[in-house]
Amino acid sequence: MLREQLDGGMDRREFIRTLATGGYAIGVAQFLGVDDFLSAGDGEVPVVTALVREDPDDPWSLTERTRYVPAEWYAAVKKAFELNELLAQVAFTGYLGSAVVPGSYENGTAAVSVGISRDWVSLREFIERLIAGFPVDIETIFEGDDFDDEGIDDLDDLEGGADSFEPRLVEQAHNGYAPSGVACETATSLATLGPALYHPETERSLFVTANHAFKSASEDETRLTLPIEGGDPVAIGTLSATHPVLDLATVEPTGELEPMSLIDSPSPFRVRGQYTRFGLADLMARGERLEKVGAMTGHTTGAIQGIDAVTCFTEAFCRRGQIRWGGEMDLTDGDSGSVSFHEDPDGEDGDVLIAGFNNARTWWPGQSYVWGVGAYKMTERHGYHF
Repeated sequence: MLREQLDGGMDRREFIRTLATGGYAIGVAQFLGVDDFLSAGDGEVPVVTALVREDPDDPWSLTERTRYVPAEWYAAVKKAFELNELLAQVAFTGYLGSAVVPGSYENGTAAVSVGISRDWVSLREFIERLIAGFPVDIETIFEGDDFDDEGIDDLDDLEGGADSFEPRLVEQAHNGYAPSGVACETATSLATLGPALYHPETERSLFVTANHAFKSASEDETRLTLPIEGGDPVAIGTLSATHPVLDLATVEPTGELEPMSLIDSPSPFRVRGQYTRFGLADLMARGERLEKVGAMTGHTTGAIQGIDAVTCFTEAFCRRGQIRWGGEMDLTDGDSGSVSFHEDPDGEDGDVLIAGFNNARTWWPGQSYVWGVGAYKMTERHGYHF
């Protein structure tokens, strides 16, 4: 009960009175994050916005970064997350996905954007009743026979236009490490190599790229190679795990090169951690933009359009925890596996925090964005972190 009141935006005086009359021990108070809470101003609540390394060279030194946000805004965004999850659970006929759209801190609002395949009055009325008066934006993405309810079978069919780009190849390895943001190859596809991915259970660093890059390969074609500018490709690892729902594939290093928390660019970016779900909401509330470095389209930036999104366009299942950002020109064939990121405001020049893992772009009329899974969802589902 106390935690629910805390999440709902209880002010400091009320919180102290509740502690005093309820006889809570100091240990319980610490567990509830009272120190952070008491540091907030009236009408504010603390939220964890990122997991950041204390030591840039130690991926296991992650600590939580906290920001104080308006309680009214927090309550609106939290409610939007809950309603978005409800829509995904109900998954009514015609539902193609939805996303949370946090408003600015000044407005203290949030909305839910819903995509439907049929513009029926009864369907709109059903959504509005389900949302129960919460701000909602309903868009008809497909109409009638334009969409098959079974989804699109192959993510490769969603992208296109790569013929006008040349892949970015790594010029050389960095002291035995392979940077991200450059081309990597499977037996059948070219994709973008992501930054080093870590798993607490094994305490090993893994290469990572898009799962659909391996989709057409046979069972014995599990090798990932790194093309080298002016040299022969280098085998860097073999497929260790596939996660089709996230469109994520991890690769165990087997060669001379190890994964690196560095994104290749004329001014390289060093990965220091990753954003949480509320961290992404905070970025959107402040009008911040995301960046990416892909093997084909290179370095681009774009506005965040929606977070915690549900995408049901491409398979018989829905993908959750998605980020919508930028425009359709920010991604093409070969860019899948790149990461979206934002500068670390408390880090050194070039330090960044990962927002998400890019998979595809829009291919349907009327909408234009890149979509992929949030880093927080990768951690939540499988324990991985950047």
